[in-house]
Amino acid sequence: MKLPEGWKSVAAVMAMFMGLLLIPRGSERFENSVMEALYMAGDYAESHVVTCLVPAFFIAGAISVFVRGDAVMKYLGAGGFTAYAVAAVSGSVLAVCSCTVLPLFAGIYGKGAGIGPATAFLYAGPAINVTAVILTARVLGVEMGAARAVGALLFSVVIGLAMSLLFGNEKRKETTSFAGTRGAAGSGGEGGVAAVLFVTMGLVLVFSNWNAAGAGGIMELVQRYRWIAAGIAAAVLGTVTVLKMGVSPWRMLLTAVVVLTAAVLFPDVPTLAFGLGAVGFAASLATGGPEAVEWLRESRWFMVRIMPLLFAGVAVAGFMLGRPGSEGMIPADVVHGLVGGNGLAANVFASIAGAFMYFATLTEVPILQGLTGAGMGKGPALALLLAGPALSIPNMLVIRSVMGTKKTMTYVLLVVVMASVSGMLYGALF
Repeated sequence: MKLPEGWKSVAAVMAMFMGLLLIPRGSERFENSVMEALYMAGDYAESHVVTCLVPAFFIAGAISVFVRGDAVMKYLGAGGFTAYAVAAVSGSVLAVCSCTVLPLFAGIYGKGAGIGPATAFLYAGPAINVTAVILTARVLGVEMGAARAVGALLFSVVIGLAMSLLFGNEKRKETTSFAGTRGAAGSGGEGGVAAVLFVTMGLVLVFSNWNAAGAGGIMELVQRYRWIAAGIAAAVLGTVTVLKMGVSPWRMLLTAVVVLTAAVLFPDVPTLAFGLGAVGFAASLATGGPEAVEWLRESRWFMVRIMPLLFAGVAVAGFMLGRPGSEGMIPADVVHGLVGGNGLAANVFASIAGAFMYFATLTEVPILQGLTGAGMGKGPALALLLAGPALSIPNMLVIRSVMGTKKTMTYVLLVVVMASVSGMLYGALF
């Protein structure tokens, strides 16, 4: 029987209406969970959008405009030792969270990177975080820190190889919002200029998100002067766009004055100066040469398609699991009770819970400190460390829009299975 035209719209409206009728009004847990969703989305906007995602969108846009497809294919194409080494190292150097890595992953995948190296990069970015490894060793023990470092490095390569084996010969379908539209934008630009742009943007991203308080030594020294270092890198970036891309020197100078003024007047709110700098930089690109305008357009393209999915996923994660110290719909006691010991069930549950939770960069360490103090086994703790930073609900939503449902489900399953096995082995040994 042929359904009448427009039945999907009617069904969607009816489903929404029934959902509103079934809302458990008056339930304290439900109402708290709704507030947790809003709080988590707000925390995400405050802590990650300005200093993490904004630079990532500019980098992703630059990949589309300034990186030639044949260059990506050369280093991150079909596979080989060089491809996986480049993917793992470049991802780990950036040391971003599971959401910030997404625009970068979409950029290189859209440019033609092989599915194996691309997913190796996708995992390595948030998982192989040098600062997080050091903090893990200091708080949870040297063995746990070493296991996290070795496990994450091996994971990135093994997951990439597995994805390449399963999907390497599969022709890409141009059915997602990302496939088939990136890569035709730019001519590749001058190699030296493009290199300076990527290095300076990478340094801005790394230094503005550096968080090594209490780590000691050079790590904490960088922490003390990170905003100065980020400012120097940003100044070099702006200078290059003025000299090589036709950007107005007066607009860039005005942006620098505004940023310095905000930094002096509001030294305790560095993200204000950073945000004003990002707005000024975007406005300067808008009036620059053709490549500058195209760079801004590509960056905006990534932002418009990724941001809604990220905020929707963050809100769902907050509703279901809450924030550290606050419960969502799933009670914390249930989670604590399921991760005790080092058995198969505990490790699998820890891996799955980590995959669906959202961890801001480095927050997984204090969370695990509390969980282990409440009786969490060492194996499940490692499993959560290996699965949690690399995956989250918002992360999965965006990955699906980039490479489709089948590949996303396979990638998530590989991470969960490998984290569970690693946790069991670690729990048996230690």
